[in-house]
Amino acid sequence: MQALQIFAGPRARRHIAERGLSPRDIRVVAGAAGGPKGLILGPLDRHVFGHWLPGSTHTVHLIGASIGAWRMATAATRDPHRLFERLAHDYIHQEYKVEPGRSLPTADEVSRTFSRALDAFFDGEVEGVLSHPRYRVHIVTSRGRHVLRREGRWRTPLGYLGAVVCNAASRKALGAWLERVVFSSHGERLPLHLGDLRHRVVPLDARNFKPALLASCSIPFVLKAVHDIPGAPPGAYWDGGITDYHLHWNYASLLDAAQAQADGCGGLVLYPHFQRALVPGWLDKAWKARHRPTPWLDNVIVLAPRPEWVARLPNGKLPDRTDFKRYGTDTAARVRAWSQAVAESERLADEWAQWLARGAPVDDVQPL
Repeated sequence: MQALQIFAGPRARRHIAERGLSPRDIRVVAGAAGGPKGLILGPLDRHVFGHWLPGSTHTVHLIGASIGAWRMATAATRDPHRLFERLAHDYIHQEYKVEPGRSLPTADEVSRTFSRALDAFFDGEVEGVLSHPRYRVHIVTSRGRHVLRREGRWRTPLGYLGAVVCNAASRKALGAWLERVVFSSHGERLPLHLGDLRHRVVPLDARNFKPALLASCSIPFVLKAVHDIPGAPPGAYWDGGITDYHLHWNYASLLDAAQAQADGCGGLVLYPHFQRALVPGWLDKAWKARHRPTPWLDNVIVLAPRPEWVARLPNGKLPDRTDFKRYGTDTAARVRAWSQAVAESERLADEWAQWLARGAPVDDVQPL
């Protein structure tokens, strides 16, 4: 493989060595926050949800934060292959008005424009996503507590300063400032233990689908918080990546539940990702010790690009939010760079499909 790397936790790797890999083995698919980085996963998403996973019949849980939530909701639409292509197009071509004297758009402008984009994208699709016969969608958001319960000129910076300090001492202490709120579609409940962080689960329905998805993508200070989402506790809701940047959850806890399933489906997690490490929360990016694999990932399979392949992309990196500043008002240049990166990422999907066609040889799978 020249573009793709496959990593697996100990249990997942043993499973592949003994049985290979089939769609019925996958119980959960996860989608990380990461903004434009998620664009390079579009071809993999099209193959996984458009061709591969339809080969099974059991319930699959789709968990996402930020762009990962948008991707997972797209997977549950009527025509995911077409809409994943549209997701890439719409994200690449997003454009915001910049006021005179400013280098970046205001949070109000980004929120208004992005909200309209999500409304147009999911127009006529929401009921289908919520009632999908196999997929259960789980949208992750971060709800402010105490001083962060409402957004404000001084409240928000002070609250996030407190969150940074507490998180530095202990990830669990982050719960004093922010609460993980998961909006889950009806049907089988999420078969994972979420006790690592203060949390609650709210039913995902037609009233709160778009507000929850907008909130999950609302980066503090870049977009406005979404307040008082219908059916959920009152308060300000922000990007799910703040509490759960790469969704480093206790996936191993689903093994017992999976073993109890009468249909005998597997208990593995498929994680198309843009890097090898799963960073727990956005505030953990500086804490490298928290990036290491844990026993929670024993049943996880991570698909990620090779660093050598990434180095050949425009600017020698994945698309990311710094490109908005890099290209400024030259939207056409940014669109060209991101479009080229997405075109190159077809190789990730090609190599994944070829690996499956060869019988999923474990020799190509590295320890996570």
